Amino acid sequence: MIYRVFPPPVRLAPYVRFFWALEGNVGRGEEFVHRTVADGSVEMVFHYRGAFSELSAEGETSASTRGNIQAQSTVYRRFVGRESFGIFGVYLFPFAIPKLFSMPASELTDISPDLRDVFGVEAALLEEKIALAKDSEERVGIAIRFLLGKLDSSTWDILPIHHAVRKVMDAKGDVDISSISRDFSLSRRQFERRFKEVAGLSPKLYSRVIRFQAATQFKVSGFTDLASIAYECGYYDQSHFTNDFRRFSGYTPKQYFLGSAEGTQYLDV
Repeated sequence: MIYRVFPPPVRLAPYVRFFWALEGNVGRGEEFVHRTVADGSVEMVFHYRGAFSELSAEGETSASTRGNIQAQSTVYRRFVGRESFGIFGVYLFPFAIPKLFSMPASELTDISPDLRDVFGVEAALLEEKIALAKDSEERVGIAIRFLLGKLDSSTWDILPIHHAVRKVMDAKGDVDISSISRDFSLSRRQFERRFKEVAGLSPKLYSRVIRFQAATQFKVSGFTDLASIAYECGYYDQSHFTNDFRRFSGYTPKQYFLGSAEGTQYLDV
């Protein structure tokens, strides 16, 4: 399996976290199961080689589209592929949705629309270019040109409240929401409404998702002391840690950190 990450150009850096590419070989009669977990950011995903189907809780499958948007989410999903694959993605900050897609971030929360439903005919052309590109570097260039075009034509101004979203992300979810809302001279209700427009989730729930994501990163370093991970990420006790993990990933912390969790294979690349 090959996983690569590419930085965005300066003009897109306020909206794009990075570009990524993942390729893997699946033998005949084998399958690769991938699990996505709750995420405070947004991805544009292109399947330029191979195809995946989504697995329901009952084990039924439904075909995935070639290109989609996986918005900020509070749920986990499972996908299966039975052939070698190539996936290209654009990892965006949630406030890129109003700026680049011209809609409140909350309209896409916990859903994964087809790119063509969002961008129409130009999405079909973009998917074709991504599929025909000779390598990941060329795909990055194609995506950059598309997003710069969206940026140049955007008539949406990002609300200053997007700085609050960055504060939550920078603090890895360990924040005092009341204190942040006072920084913007807004009532708690006004703050929550405007925060949801640019983050897609309420401040409290968004903070929980970001804290969960911060905890998952300990798997990258191979650190497996569950009590220490919970403490470092600001969980009050082990039960809160376990409950959030079950809700956002479908795993207990023990299963995630000490087992072979689906969707984490690329971390070993």
